[in-house]
Amino acid sequence: MTTPPSAFPDVEKLVVDVLKADPALAGATVAAQAPAGFDGTQSAVLVNRRGGAWIGDLHLDKPLIEFEVYAPTKPAAHLLANAARKSLLGTLGKALGNSLVQDVEEMDGPRWTPDYLYRGANRYLCLIQLSLTVAP
Repeated sequence: MTTPPSAFPDVEKLVVDVLKADPALAGATVAAQAPAGFDGTQSAVLVNRRGGAWIGDLHLDKPLIEFEVYAPTKPAAHLLANAARKSLLGTLGKALGNSLVQDVEEMDGPRWTPDYLYRGANRYLCLIQLSLTVAP
């Protein structure tokens, strides 16, 4: 039987904070949702939790983090996606809030995909799974 999370971290905020602190992403909007007026042509990294699992006996959260990465051109979006990936992959062994990053695994990405909401968008998607030990 597993215990419910006692201090379930706000993983989106933790990841946004990591990316915002990275100078390689300084020219991009980094957020958990698109800002007002966003049309898909601006440089942006949108961070979303897309599921995962809580392993209560280990106090381990295994969130799947998706990056939606946008830029004015396809090559610029690709460079930005790689910068975001590098930043998050570099958190292995580091503390994020009250959590310790035990593992970071890329599940998919970067993958070019059309965006049906923003017609002029240049978008790459990345999916990374974190393993976070949460302080009980």
